[in-house]
Amino acid sequence: MISFFGKKDDEKEPAAKPEEKQGFFNRMRQAVTRTRETFSTRINDLVAMTREVDEAALEDLEAALLTSDIGVQTTTEILDALRERAKKQAIDGGQELKQLLKDQLQAILRAPDRSPVVPDAPPRVTFLVGVNGTGKTTTSGKLAAWLRGQNRTVLLCAADTFRAAAIEQLEVWAARSGVEMIKTRQGGDPAAVLYDAMSAAKARGIDEVLVDTAGRLHTKSGLMDELDKMRRTAAKLVPGAPHEVLLVLDATTGQNGLQQARQFTQSAGVTGIVLTKLDGTAKGGIAVAIAREMNLPVRFVGVGEQMGDLLEFDPEVFVDALLG
Repeated sequence: MISFFGKKDDEKEPAAKPEEKQGFFNRMRQAVTRTRETFSTRINDLVAMTREVDEAALEDLEAALLTSDIGVQTTTEILDALRERAKKQAIDGGQELKQLLKDQLQAILRAPDRSPVVPDAPPRVTFLVGVNGTGKTTTSGKLAAWLRGQNRTVLLCAADTFRAAAIEQLEVWAARSGVEMIKTRQGGDPAAVLYDAMSAAKARGIDEVLVDTAGRLHTKSGLMDELDKMRRTAAKLVPGAPHEVLLVLDATTGQNGLQQARQFTQSAGVTGIVLTKLDGTAKGGIAVAIAREMNLPVRFVGVGEQMGDLLEFDPEVFVDALLG
């Protein structure tokens, strides 16, 4: 797993304790319960009944993959790879088929090669973008709390001046997570409040600036122009900023979320995904579709409504939890 902080050449990630690994796995397993109930049950039934992997078994696997919203394109590529393997070397029954599937899913999720940028000097600036209703503001607050738990200092920037009550909502999360926040009035200039936030972060030696932006669609040219202005403002104050642009997607939207990812990648320079409401959907396979079709890494997943319900994404843990 690549940490959200990235990794310099002379740095090593500290090894997690066994109890921490087990606790993390249990939380991820609970989060994907609804997806696993449909996906893993069908896979396990297939494993139990399959002594010889033939075309009928692969068709059953295809149906299971599509049900979890992995998508037609990604499903087709997985099955083509399994057929190719079967031609070269027979697949020895259902258990081996399941292991090969796990290996493929993990490889797809690991493939997007976009290590988080680590600036030479703080602050590191992260924009959170997406349409309204995906949980951007909530995610901003949860991410602030997560970063504080990693001994980072954080400043929240309330740059969603468009939506009514967005600033007040972020204030609540700032108080909960114990971090400072820079704001302006509703209807104010988002680039101006960003300028103030980044200036304050530099003056105070803050490690991380999290920017909650207005919900927008790629078709809203005014809002997209506003985002471009914010990017230019950030780059003037801190070289390379924004260092990360996280697209917040609602996992319950499934393939519609994939379409959002396409649109925002083209117009907003997205570098990673936060997949929210994973605990409320049977469409958790969308994480695989995003990684394969968009070449975007999932950085975090939202697994509940509480402050600590944001997990850094780990492909191996996710697939193990998904397949039971």
